[in-house]
Amino acid sequence: MWLRPSAGWARGRLTPWLFLAPALVLFALFKFLPMWRAVEMSFHEVRPYLGDRWVGGANYQQVVTDEAFLSAIGHTLVLAVGQTGGSVLLGLALALVLEGTARRLWIVRTAVFLPTVTAMAVVAEVWRILYYPAADGIANSLLAWVGVGPSQFLNSPDSALWSVMTVGVWRGAPYDMMIFLAALAGVDRTLYEAAAADGAGVWRRVWHVTLPALRPAFVILLTLAAIRSLRVFTEIFLLTNGGPNGSTEVLMTLIYRLGLERGELGVAAAGSMVLLGVSVLLTLLVGLSRRGRTGKAVT
Repeated sequence: MWLRPSAGWARGRLTPWLFLAPALVLFALFKFLPMWRAVEMSFHEVRPYLGDRWVGGANYQQVVTDEAFLSAIGHTLVLAVGQTGGSVLLGLALALVLEGTARRLWIVRTAVFLPTVTAMAVVAEVWRILYYPAADGIANSLLAWVGVGPSQFLNSPDSALWSVMTVGVWRGAPYDMMIFLAALAGVDRTLYEAAAADGAGVWRRVWHVTLPALRPAFVILLTLAAIRSLRVFTEIFLLTNGGPNGSTEVLMTLIYRLGLERGELGVAAAGSMVLLGVSVLLTLLVGLSRRGRTGKAVT
């Protein structure tokens, strides 16, 4: 016998969706509809006021074969790997050093976290001053103390990408540090005491207790940092604008240049779709690896 659901049950199921409806409508208007339009544009030669012309996969073929795109993809991957690894390692080191409940540590943590909340335009200008390419520049003066340099930093094709990567690591590490600090707060302190009682030194406690406990934080941070590095734009745009000689051109700056400066909106949309696909693939791979590890742990 079919039972009609009660009014209270229906109201209970409907209420959350009513609260979510305004956000969902805005999200659809400003996120999914533009995304769908970008997918359409990636298969067309976009001609404003003349009508789009269907070109099939030609835009995608240009993205994966054009030398400028391949170079930009290579720079993007180098930045993604370098910034992700550097910011995670530096964030972990800062978290281990600044872990604790003392009041002075909160002051130091706040000071360390400031780069993350500082506007990128300000950060870029500060680093442009630090990278002043003369022997009396601040960074070159520091290098002179160890007998290195002077370097042209942002003005040389050999050093520009590494200089931008350093800025990314410096800005991303404090964010990673806060995630690690939150994860460290959940580590069972009795494990440290038991390890110390067994004669384990500091490094062995870090290796056998701390790092395994931080594994979920590593997974989250590596995913977020990798996606953030793949979509890097502001640092490049403000510091080098893709130069010199295209040595710091990444996928996002090339898409911007093609779409808004040269008017090749279809090719730019195809590049955006490739970047979206890589980000989604990366997220799925991390999710599957986590599920696999969780399944092994349960069994």
